Amino acid sequence: MEIKGKTAIITGVTGRLAGAIVLMMAKAGANCVCIYHKNKTEAKKLKTALQKLRTKNLFIQADLTVPGNIEKVFADIERFAKPRILINAAAVFEKKLIEDVSFEYVRKMLDINFAAAMEMTQKFVKLVRKKIKQEQKPAAKIINITDIAAQRPPAGFSIYCASKAALIAATKSLAKELAPDFTVNAVSPGIINWHKDITAKQKKKILAHIPAGRAGKPEEVAQAVRLLIENDYITGQIINVDGGRSI
Repeated sequence: MEIKGKTAIITGVTGRLAGAIVLMMAKAGANCVCIYHKNKTEAKKLKTALQKLRTKNLFIQADLTVPGNIEKVFADIERFAKPRILINAAAVFEKKLIEDVSFEYVRKMLDINFAAAMEMTQKFVKLVRKKIKQEQKPAAKIINITDIAAQRPPAGFSIYCASKAALIAATKSLAKELAPDFTVNAVSPGIINWHKDITAKQKKKILAHIPAGRAGKPEEVAQAVRLLIENDYITGQIINVDGGRSI
């Protein structure tokens, strides 16, 4: 699928990773629907950057875990354009030892990292099927941003890793369910943004297990997203962008 002229929905855009994906999409000529939760300062910066690229964009502030909010988001999107691309990037990355985990915390993490992406996907599929009629397949693209931690879980991140593992399983299942009208893939980054509590010693230890010898860049993850959009014969795949850490 050619990106230029298409409308893409991206969630969690005030994060560094999702922000880089938005900029990549806009530079390739896409119109972007940018969904964010609280960070108005970063949203304003991103909006300014997009204005310089002269593409159409729509910014929507919404808590995607609140019942009814996603339906409202899609009402706004439908008035804006006919989307062809959905990138589920909204997530919370958090360490929590099992002794500190509560039922409410588990529900919160699953709501943000998994359930919201599933409802976004549901509404996107419904809208595409209603608005876009074409013989050429696929008609639309869905890309989930996961994490190699779902495949190689570190200690202390059991709930986060479980939420991302759920997203990986759903990606593979949906690729079968929605074919051939949609391709469904995931990009699974390795170390891109260091956790705020990590020490220099811990960084050195982690980097020793990465063949590339360094952390990744948000732009390198965005490049993988672009590949999955432009290639119509890849579906149901998890693309690791991790410098070889998952080998």
